[in-house]
Amino acid sequence: MPTREEILKALETESVEDLGLKGTLADITKEINLDEKGNLVLKILLPKRGVEDILKIKLMNALGDFEDLNSVKVEFFTPQPPQAPPQAPQIPTLGPGLPAKRKIPGIKRVILVGSGKGGVGKSTVAANLAVALKENGFKVGLLDADIYGPSVPTILGLKNVALTVNDKQRIVPAEKEGLKVLSIGLMLPNEDTPVIWRGALLMKAIQQFLYEVDWGELDYLVIDLPPGTGDVQLTLAQNLIIDGAIVVTTPQDVALSDVRKAVAMFQELGVPILGLVENMAYFVCPHCGKRSQIFGEGKVKNFAKEKNLSLLAEIPIEPIVSKASDEGIPVVSAYPESETSKAFKKLAKEVVEKIPAKG
Repeated sequence: MPTREEILKALETESVEDLGLKGTLADITKEINLDEKGNLVLKILLPKRGVEDILKIKLMNALGDFEDLNSVKVEFFTPQPPQAPPQAPQIPTLGPGLPAKRKIPGIKRVILVGSGKGGVGKSTVAANLAVALKENGFKVGLLDADIYGPSVPTILGLKNVALTVNDKQRIVPAEKEGLKVLSIGLMLPNEDTPVIWRGALLMKAIQQFLYEVDWGELDYLVIDLPPGTGDVQLTLAQNLIIDGAIVVTTPQDVALSDVRKAVAMFQELGVPILGLVENMAYFVCPHCGKRSQIFGEGKVKNFAKEKNLSLLAEIPIEPIVSKASDEGIPVVSAYPESETSKAFKKLAKEVVEKIPAKG
């Protein structure tokens, strides 16, 4: 169990200067109350309205490594004038004054695919989930919201495809065998071009990808998020009605440590979590077909049980996945009878059962 001093030291690692304030989270944290069961209550001075959710994400990043914490509750308060009557602290879920969440016209269901860290195969999961849903007869779109590291064009073989704009000045998504696809990678001069954007421009791009695109009628829109917890996730949660999120992890401890933050973020922002996907769960020998748990076994199942989450699918390691992605053909299409393809089809089935396409 962390001590009060350890918690305070962790809060000192998160600066608040990007919010126009001075110092760190520790400087605006006025009370730290931790009981013997690991329930933590922080009383934090709110210097200005509208930054509550950003502060909560910073808190998750600072405290995410304390596995012994059972819960974290945040109580914001603002200084009151002497003549004003005392008010009880309030815990808003989203900053006041924000526009109401809305749906994307023509889209029935929106699914987020996220992860606590990069390199766990999140984009591969998102792309193959979208293809598997499409092959089940649904109308599906795939939005690559990983602005700084778009990999969907490579996975789907769309690197040389250019987007167009229709007569209503709306972006027309690319198509891959009936799957509608949008990615910043389809707008860059070449795949070596970096995207160097500040937060405001990033938020504007996400808004445009959501509401200024001719998606048409879709049963499901799968959104591939950037890794971690940041501005894109916050913008989507504040502006878009989301039907569910899938969190991708691998069996290693380093990945599970970060996935805790992703799960906590979705819970804090009120996004329903459909469950976990364990990628690289086991290795399938291409010669004998034998399974080997090369990264260990049972850790993701135990974490899912601890958080009362579903383990939606266990995706194996097969050399054909890398080969298919490099060739721009999702493994679900390239090797439909493979163990990996069957796992993705199971994932699609689980998603449809949890959030059926409304019609």
